[in-house]
Amino acid sequence: MVALDGTTMTVPDTPAVLTRFTKQAGNHGGTGYPQLRLLALVACGTRTLIDAVFGPTTSGETTYAPRLLPSLRPGMILLADRNFAAQKLLAAIAATGSEVLVRLKNGRRMPVLARYRDGSYLSTLGPVRVRVVDCEITITTTAGKHTGLYRLATTLLDHHRHPAAELATLYHQRWEIETAYLELKSTILGGRVLRARTPQGIDQEIYALLVVHQLLRTAMADATGSRPGTDPDRGPFPLSVDTLDTGP
Repeated sequence: MVALDGTTMTVPDTPAVLTRFTKQAGNHGGTGYPQLRLLALVACGTRTLIDAVFGPTTSGETTYAPRLLPSLRPGMILLADRNFAAQKLLAAIAATGSEVLVRLKNGRRMPVLARYRDGSYLSTLGPVRVRVVDCEITITTTAGKHTGLYRLATTLLDHHRHPAAELATLYHQRWEIETAYLELKSTILGGRVLRARTPQGIDQEIYALLVVHQLLRTAMADATGSRPGTDPDRGPFPLSVDTLDTGP
């Protein structure tokens, strides 16, 4: 299982940086600093990085996403949010041989070609045949529980091998990439603005952050792998960062 999603990061407000990265407009004056867009492909089981791309926020997530598709392989199941449910993008993902489980907007009208006993139904997204699952998903955080209605589409068409209830449970794994971004931006970076003051320096700093996160996550996967039955995402990421800071 792999997840695809994007995030933004804040960069210094210098003349050199502004030649490549821009401030985002908004109803309340927009952002005070320029920002960049980072898009990553993450392994849900370990939160390790498979591939990443970044650049100005003037290009959207679906513009950057095709650059990550060469890293997809048959046997992978790609989890993605509703922003990635574009017909051409899903067709390109399916062409890699990987499967996809993506959220759709609840109001999106889908043709019903056949109905199955688990409540799902066969439909199409452009040239791609998909099963649609309408479900209720509850997310539990430190702030409490939130329940919402989700419409999911998947290229896993066999409702016997992949029942609707299992797909709804599987979709929870998509939030692993959100946690990975939290680790990168909050725990490693401490919520700070990037330090490099030129576009070239920002490129180097982003790669350095991604490398550090990858090393930590790989070490955590190795450590938890020595304890049978221990999920790699149960390891304390802040403790790993502290260990890296203090050394042996």
